[in-house]
Amino acid sequence: MKLLELDDPGWVEFVRGRPEATLFHHPAWGRLLVDCYGYRAMALALTDGAGAVTAGLPVLEVSRPLGQRRWVSLPFTDYCPPLAGHKAPELVDELAALTRSRAVRALELRAPLADHTGIQLHSAHVRHELPLDPDLDVTWTRLFKNHRRNVRLAERAGVRIVRGDSAADMETFYRLHLRTRRRLGVPIQPRRFFRLLLERVIAPGFGFMLTAYTGEIPIAAAIFGSWNGTLIYKYSARDERFAKLDANYLLIWTAIRTATESGCHTVDLGRSDLEQAPLRGFKSGWGAREEPLAYSWIANGPIKPSSGRLEGMMGRVIRNSAPWMCRTVGELFYRYAC
Repeated sequence: MKLLELDDPGWVEFVRGRPEATLFHHPAWGRLLVDCYGYRAMALALTDGAGAVTAGLPVLEVSRPLGQRRWVSLPFTDYCPPLAGHKAPELVDELAALTRSRAVRALELRAPLADHTGIQLHSAHVRHELPLDPDLDVTWTRLFKNHRRNVRLAERAGVRIVRGDSAADMETFYRLHLRTRRRLGVPIQPRRFFRLLLERVIAPGFGFMLTAYTGEIPIAAAIFGSWNGTLIYKYSARDERFAKLDANYLLIWTAIRTATESGCHTVDLGRSDLEQAPLRGFKSGWGAREEPLAYSWIANGPIKPSSGRLEGMMGRVIRNSAPWMCRTVGELFYRYAC
């Protein structure tokens, strides 16, 4: 197995040639995380006799405050399966050998892997994937009746959806996102993350922002990644004071329409926790398939998932504090929450 740079020409050519690759496999996403959080990046690759990459995955090395090191493919990424095809068994064998050699304590993959004696699975999530029909009317008929009604209600209420790619548009999203994260009791990403997201993803055409307005007031927004035929619903935010306008329904339908018109074949609506029944229902209502999502670990010892106790305590503090607390916790600790 070879360790390559994410921008190694052989790796880039391989990723671009894989129809199942998404933005999360593209070097632009990994480099954004590296530049924001200071991780070490690499691609783990199998090659043939001529040196061409035949299978592999992007990996970032992350650590806890006490120095425990592990490799993740990829942090802050819902779903990132290895690009392997029929080479999957050989790739898994090589990854297991890597951890046995103690080159790394543990390797976490944000996807399920085939059965292997060295793999530990943790299943606490589902993912939703919406196949797109070239005929937008067909996709519309697959929506749940409630979703179609709410899209129309937002339209009749005069909600406007604006596509943006400027620093001002990102600042609008950030303010809504901060409001949302504080309400949910979770820290917000550092400001530099959004600056890099605009620079590395939005500006080169690997994604876009949509903002919903009532009059001149921004009331909801979302950021989407778009590359290689897959649109990824990555970040969203809304002002809960305007929830009755159903702006988020019109916003997502606009993204689906944009993806269809640009030739995408799939919308990835992301990961949800098993206990998030309302969110799961919201995503299924777009006609998306719900599939179990297990993450795979290859490690020298048993992996114990977080109990969530610390996150629960932090959530109570954030919800009951001023917005600066949500920002400060994110600036200091978000890189460890991957």
